[in-house]
Amino acid sequence: MRRSHAEVAPAVWRALHTYLHAIPPRSLNWYVAAEGGTLPLDGEEWGHIREDMLERPCPVSRSIYLQEQRDEPGGYNFEYYGRRLDAPLFAQDEDSTCAVSFTLPTEYLMEHGPARVRALALGIARELPLSFGYTSLALIAPNTGWYAARRTVRELRDRYPGLDIYNLEQTSRVLGTRARGAYWLTFLGQPLLGQLGGLESLRQRLPFSDISFHSLDDERVLLTLGEWPEAIDTTQECPPPQLLALARLLEPFIYEEEVTGWFVHDDKEGMEDMRRWIRRFCP
Repeated sequence: MRRSHAEVAPAVWRALHTYLHAIPPRSLNWYVAAEGGTLPLDGEEWGHIREDMLERPCPVSRSIYLQEQRDEPGGYNFEYYGRRLDAPLFAQDEDSTCAVSFTLPTEYLMEHGPARVRALALGIARELPLSFGYTSLALIAPNTGWYAARRTVRELRDRYPGLDIYNLEQTSRVLGTRARGAYWLTFLGQPLLGQLGGLESLRQRLPFSDISFHSLDDERVLLTLGEWPEAIDTTQECPPPQLLALARLLEPFIYEEEVTGWFVHDDKEGMEDMRRWIRRFCP
């Protein structure tokens, strides 16, 4: 969301409650405090979170991280990075954004089905003034703790390109109004949607029966690629043609990102490795 924290915070707070109403009670149990440390998420802490999100002045930036399990991978997580884009640090920066993520365990998808997950993603997206968003199968690590498992992560990354791997804090600093890639659910807002020619142009350029188009309003649209998200095991199958076609359309607008711990560590090789992975579905 290429807007400042004060503008997006109420929308993110509403989206968080949409998420909380859809998941089991007590699915978020820990709060990563701004001063460091992980605290139990009780009624008092919820009050502090609301104050941080909506009431406390934001001189430069604000981050909020809620998780299911303490310092271990868990299926339910909420992560938010807000920035005051008119602050001197960001005033000349066209790439910083406010960004938010919501995660679910695979068991939620299998129990409730993809239609329920899609409906939840739509409910969240309706609240947000997004430029780009997506829903995908993903590998999740608490506090972006990829380093210890980097070898396994790379192996999974290379075999299953349908698994997303992300570092929201880092991506939110460089994404701007560009795209991150093509996904099972891909949300396009302005200015990206306009740069792609609008909804009718997308319908004409993506004439696949497995792609559905849903307009949230005049500014935002959702593209759904098939009924279920796919991990895409490259030892047994190829990426579906509708995914490749969407990736080709988005390729001129896909961002560049710095190297993270689950890529080759050498700077030059790492940048190229990252670039290849981000554009893994592009020609």
